[in-house]
Amino acid sequence: MSDEAVVKARTAEGGVDSRDRHTAVAVREAVARALDMAPQELDDDRDLFELGLDSLVLMSLVGAWRREGSTVTFQDLTRVPTLGAWTALLGRVPRGDASAAAGPESSRTAPVGASPGAEGESFPLATMQHAYWIGRQDGQPLGGVAAHFYVELDGRELDPPRLDTALQALVRRHGMLRAVFDEEGRQRFGASGAPLAIHDLRECTAEEAESELELLRERNTHARPDIAAGDVFRVAVCLLPGGGTRLQIDLDMMAGDALSLRVLLSDLQRFYECPDDPPRGLGLDYRRYLAEHDARRKAEREQHAAWWRERLDELPRAPRLPTTVDPLTPVGANDTALTHSRRLHHWLGPDDKAALINAARRHGLTPAAALATAFAEVIAAWSDSRRFLLNLPLFDREIFSPEVAQLVGDLSSSVLLDADLSEPLPFSRQARRLQERLQEGISHGAYGGVEVLRDLARVTGSPVLAPVVYTSAIGLGEIFEQDVQKSFGRPSWIISQG
Repeated sequence: MSDEAVVKARTAEGGVDSRDRHTAVAVREAVARALDMAPQELDDDRDLFELGLDSLVLMSLVGAWRREGSTVTFQDLTRVPTLGAWTALLGRVPRGDASAAAGPESSRTAPVGASPGAEGESFPLATMQHAYWIGRQDGQPLGGVAAHFYVELDGRELDPPRLDTALQALVRRHGMLRAVFDEEGRQRFGASGAPLAIHDLRECTAEEAESELELLRERNTHARPDIAAGDVFRVAVCLLPGGGTRLQIDLDMMAGDALSLRVLLSDLQRFYECPDDPPRGLGLDYRRYLAEHDARRKAEREQHAAWWRERLDELPRAPRLPTTVDPLTPVGANDTALTHSRRLHHWLGPDDKAALINAARRHGLTPAAALATAFAEVIAAWSDSRRFLLNLPLFDREIFSPEVAQLVGDLSSSVLLDADLSEPLPFSRQARRLQERLQEGISHGAYGGVEVLRDLARVTGSPVLAPVVYTSAIGLGEIFEQDVQKSFGRPSWIISQG
């Protein structure tokens, strides 16, 4: 009997006990909140992906339910993505019985308050950090590039001394904004960060100011700061003729992911607007997060590693694309044509965005999967094969403590996607197949794409790359919140590269 049938049978027979009723109400309310809907609008049998569910939302729900004591997994919920099926699955484990449900790794988890090491003691890099650390070094294929976010916000009448005070408070609060990375591939929290840089262009003509801003943008976009010296976070303000300002912020991905960028912007705005309200320190830092996260995922990671290793022989390789040089040739420090990224962008207005989302949902697709399929189709048109590996970053922030949501650090991973477009299918069917493969990969994401590539390299005896990357931030919410824009201005430039 299917999970939906189980739910219907229980309800029809009047056999739903008080625990099941509580579970049904709790699950309905949690899903409704996640989808920004009223609970009564949810139909037990409706495909939740058609209602706006995406992988990020699903990972968040799984994390919350597992913290409450359920053993449900991402893969369990993607098999039958309906409210009725989920209620049946979650009702099988008594709520609140975390000791019985959390699995064998739970007993080995250190309490969040236990800090493994002194403030200045070094600790290992996370998997994605290690990949970034290797990739920024000269001599790597397609390397010599700092993985970083660089953003500019155009506003008015910023107060530099007040901004510098807020910046120093921000750096004190978040240890990764003063992180130092050594030659052994380890990291530690440094003593201080860089002060606010000020570019006073108020006496320049409009043309002179614009020319200087272009030079700064070019330099900052392609910078490769010295992370061994703790240069991982930079903030500068340009004072412009007529009272305008441009706030420039650069965050190295060794120190933080895209969600970290939102956290630090929000905190900086709060410290700037409320200078008399001293910021409170966090009881959790990035080092302790990694220790806790690794302990909680240990058993799950071993299971997922076995799943991927069974499939190593089946995985395709990266798409071979027409390039002006051999991408496997090591890059030197002077090969700037290879180490510079160029930003191409297209804006979808609200009506077009709504039309895209609605069309995707009618076919049971997430907007991210629809765009990933369009991306894959373009790659396939230029590749020597219509089946290839894509590399997809995942935002893997495990909220085992409320403070995790306020943390700055690289809390990401990646998943390899077998993009098989070899059959001439309609776009919607192609997208549905790709989405199913992606969800299956994410469900085994405790063993990440970087680790799978290492396994492939050991099997083949040579490096295996997956350099074509599709990143979607759909579902993350606004990086630049309204309060941030009100204080610092409208985002006028953003680029990320790696």
